[in-house]
Amino acid sequence: MPRSVPLYAFALTGLLLVCGLLSLVVGAMSLPVLDSLLIVVDKAFDANFSQLHDYQEVVVLELRLPRLLLAIFVGAILAQCGAVVQGLFRNPLADPGIIGVSSGAAVGAIVAIVLFPSAWGSWTIPVSAFLGGLLTTLLVYGFAQSKNGTSVLVLLLAGVAISAFAGAAIGFLSYFADDSSLRELSVWQMGSLTSASSANLWLAFTTMVVLMIAFQRRAQALNAVLLGESEARHLGINVEQLKLQMIILTAVGVGVAVSCAGIIGFIGLVVPHLVRLATGSNHHYLLPLSALLGAVLLMCSDLLARVVVQPAELPVGLVTVLLGAPFFLVLLVQQRKNWS
Repeated sequence: MPRSVPLYAFALTGLLLVCGLLSLVVGAMSLPVLDSLLIVVDKAFDANFSQLHDYQEVVVLELRLPRLLLAIFVGAILAQCGAVVQGLFRNPLADPGIIGVSSGAAVGAIVAIVLFPSAWGSWTIPVSAFLGGLLTTLLVYGFAQSKNGTSVLVLLLAGVAISAFAGAAIGFLSYFADDSSLRELSVWQMGSLTSASSANLWLAFTTMVVLMIAFQRRAQALNAVLLGESEARHLGINVEQLKLQMIILTAVGVGVAVSCAGIIGFIGLVVPHLVRLATGSNHHYLLPLSALLGAVLLMCSDLLARVVVQPAELPVGLVTVLLGAPFFLVLLVQQRKNWS
């Protein structure tokens, strides 16, 4: 294990706790730090230490704490999925959003909102988002696959085309949606953590844990793929089976993230690249550290979205795009230097 890994893990954990505390006490209504922590303790252990008023308790327990937890879960999911996609295709420009997975999942969710609002009860939107993300992923992967392996260039171009088609489909559905559905659609397109219900929290938490375990069990195989597909086959890795498993797991993760928080871009692109620069490409460390940094980045983005235009708030997806787009341009410049 590199010496920097425990240091970064400790630093990110501390940053997660600090950002979480700020998320509880900072906003349109500023709250006391100690009492905000004590009300969480009161809720967990049925105690009575906090001196907050009833309306302040509602702000902490029903508004800010659920958003904080959802930001942690969704950020960790998106960052891990981004690390897996980049490792699988051996390219730092690969990202679930750039290759069209997020757009496909959003189309699935929006189809459920507009056409089948209650077909499977509370599972309608998550299932539809997963199916949309999986179909999009398989389609893009099929375009990029050839007898010589997977073409990253074709993968990115197919992702751009699929994202454009998904944008047109979203616009088409928005045109025929009623007023209530149209409001919900706008939230999906820009990304938001306001729908942090208990059902969404449990779904996101379960998905995060399952993906952590599944990805970590395949970390050694992902490390082998970094050497090249032929080298991985010589090491006994079933590359095609690994790709299919990772694609399905990524589609599950992105589908759940989109169903809970809408389209949140660039978390899966920026976070794994930063962690890789700091600690290397070993997926045994890259995946958990990416989960930590993804949670921190989305939490900070949500905090910024809540305070920059008080008392209103920005959609968190807009904030992540504003942070991630310049980083993506820097990556493109670096790639151009490597190509030349």
